[in-house]
Amino acid sequence: MENKKIGLKSYLTNEENNNKEKNRAMIRVTEQESKYNDIDKMSVLEILEGINNEDKTVPQAVEKAIPQIEKLASAVAERMTKGGRLFYIGAGTSGRLAIVDASECPPTFGVPFDWVVGIIAGGDTAIRRAVENAEDDNEQAWIDLQEFNINEKDSLVGLAASGTTPYVIGGLNTARKHGVLTGCIVCNEGGPIAAESDFPVEVVVGPEFLTGSTRMKSGTAQKLILNMLSTAVMIRLGRVKGNKMVDMQLTNHKLVDRGTQMVMDALNIDHDQAADLLIHYGSVRKAVEATNRNSSI
Repeated sequence: MENKKIGLKSYLTNEENNNKEKNRAMIRVTEQESKYNDIDKMSVLEILEGINNEDKTVPQAVEKAIPQIEKLASAVAERMTKGGRLFYIGAGTSGRLAIVDASECPPTFGVPFDWVVGIIAGGDTAIRRAVENAEDDNEQAWIDLQEFNINEKDSLVGLAASGTTPYVIGGLNTARKHGVLTGCIVCNEGGPIAAESDFPVEVVVGPEFLTGSTRMKSGTAQKLILNMLSTAVMIRLGRVKGNKMVDMQLTNHKLVDRGTQMVMDALNIDHDQAADLLIHYGSVRKAVEATNRNSSI
């Protein structure tokens, strides 16, 4: 019998049924009761202190996951040195975080816009407004990815606090079958998304201050790991010199001023000379390399 969706109901394949059983069996720490009772009766100060106390635990949870993050970052960097790209997929908060990290790579590291691609369930509309049932479609992620001609050179990282989002499971499962390197960033252990990943990252931050609100600690953990992943990969790809963003795009006055100072420091020249070189060559790297090359001739 063909699968037919009727509202929220559907006839499920055996594989989907098995995943549902696994989802019910796993312990979702992200859904457990908050340690804080009667928060609706708290003062503003008490609310803020409670949130802050929980937030303090996030870096410690991320630290425990560094060995997993290292494996994922190393594998992604290796593929990208051979011409591959990095894709992120996620739903809700996870998808929005994926898009933020992907969109910040070009201005920060001067890379093409298609090197790191973030995709959210429900499309761009879902960035600002939730799209009903988008995360429950386990076939749509692969359809979305095919628009970018994803292939075996590429890497795909699925993000989901729960570790059980069908959109992400389906995308990783199909991508893996097509030879794409797969990884994930999840906040529960032993879920189906991790099982579909060659390089899973499981960072368990515990129950949220507001029960089930994974935009809080879980989202913070995912953001920290995305920062670590993309920055480590870009450094390995040679997009940083020393500790400087020498390939950053000069998109505003602040960045032009920062770039000018970097050229001044690198070449030991005055502000006006540095600014002229920066504008002429378009990046700190090109300005410094061209000047050094010309000086040695």
